[in-house]
Amino acid sequence: MELFRYKKPIPLMAKAKIFFAVSIIAVLASWALIAFKGFNYGIDFAGGTLVQVKYEGKVPLQKVREAVKASKTFEGASVNYFGSEDEIVIKVRTSSKKLGTDIGDEARKLLEGTGTFEIRRVDMVGPKVGSELREKGLMALVLAIAGILLYVSFRFEWRFAVASVMALVHDISIAMGALVLFNVEVNLDILAALLTILGYSLNDTIIVFDRIREGLTTVRSSKLADVIDESVTRTLSRTTLTSLTTFFVVLTLFAMGGEIIHGFSFTLLVGIVVGTYSSIFIASPLLMMMGFDVEKYRQKLAEKKKREQEKEKLRAMYEQGTV
Repeated sequence: MELFRYKKPIPLMAKAKIFFAVSIIAVLASWALIAFKGFNYGIDFAGGTLVQVKYEGKVPLQKVREAVKASKTFEGASVNYFGSEDEIVIKVRTSSKKLGTDIGDEARKLLEGTGTFEIRRVDMVGPKVGSELREKGLMALVLAIAGILLYVSFRFEWRFAVASVMALVHDISIAMGALVLFNVEVNLDILAALLTILGYSLNDTIIVFDRIREGLTTVRSSKLADVIDESVTRTLSRTTLTSLTTFFVVLTLFAMGGEIIHGFSFTLLVGIVVGTYSSIFIASPLLMMMGFDVEKYRQKLAEKKKREQEKEKLRAMYEQGTV
C-alpha cells in the first residue's frame, strides 16, 4: 500500500531553513515554558497523598470540598472530578507522618454524610522518595539518549548519531513544553511516555537514515541534498502510513481510555506528531549542517571494498598453497 506514489524527488532540503526556524522557535518556547512556569509534578515526584473515591451517582462536589476544608489531615487538599462526575480524586501535597494512621479510614470518616461511596485507591509518596524518583527519572532519560548515541555511532557514522540525538532532544523538548503549556500532571506514566517517544522517534529516524545510506551508493548525484531528497521521498509513504496508524490508535486511547491514561496518551500524541516531523524535516538536514561529504564517504567505501577484495584474494592464494 502506498499513500504517495513515487514520481520524482520532492525538493524538501530546499526548504530546510524554514523547518529549522520553526523548530528553533518551538524548542526555545518549550524551554522558556519549562524555566518560567515549571512542571506540574504529581505525587510520584513531588510527594503527597492521593485518594480516589467513587460515588453512586453525581458527586456533591461542594459538600465534599467543605468537608475536606474542615479537616487538618487534608489541609490544602484539592478535590477534582476523575474522568466522570461520579468519581473524584483528593490530592494533598503532604503525606501522613503518623504511624498506624490509615488515610483511607480517615477519608471514609471525613466523607460520611456526603452520599454512598467507596474508596477505590489510596496512594502515598514521601517527599524524599518523590525527589529520588525525579532524579532517577531524569537519569533514565539521559542514559537512554547516551545509549542511542553509542548505538547509532556504531551502526552508522558519528554525524548520523549526533543528528539523531539532536532530533530526539528536539522531540522531548517540545513534548515537555506541551506538558507545561497544558498543565498536565507529570508522574511516572509521563516518564514512561517520554521514554516511548525516544524509541518511536529513533525508529523513524533510523529508517530514513538507512535509506539515505543506501542512497549514498545508488544515487548518481554527489550532492547530499539530492541524495536526501531522493531517499526521504521514497520513505515518505511508509513513514506517513506508520505514523498515522499509531496516531489513530493513541487518539482512541486519549478519547476513550479514561482519566487514568489521559496524560500518558496526550504525551504520546504530541511525541508521534513531533517525532514524525523531526525524522523527515530535522534529522536529515542536520547531516548537511554538519558537513557530511558524499564524495569522501564513497571514497571510504571504495577503499574498504578494495581492502576486503585483497583479503579475499590472499585467503584464496593461501588455501590453494600458492603463497
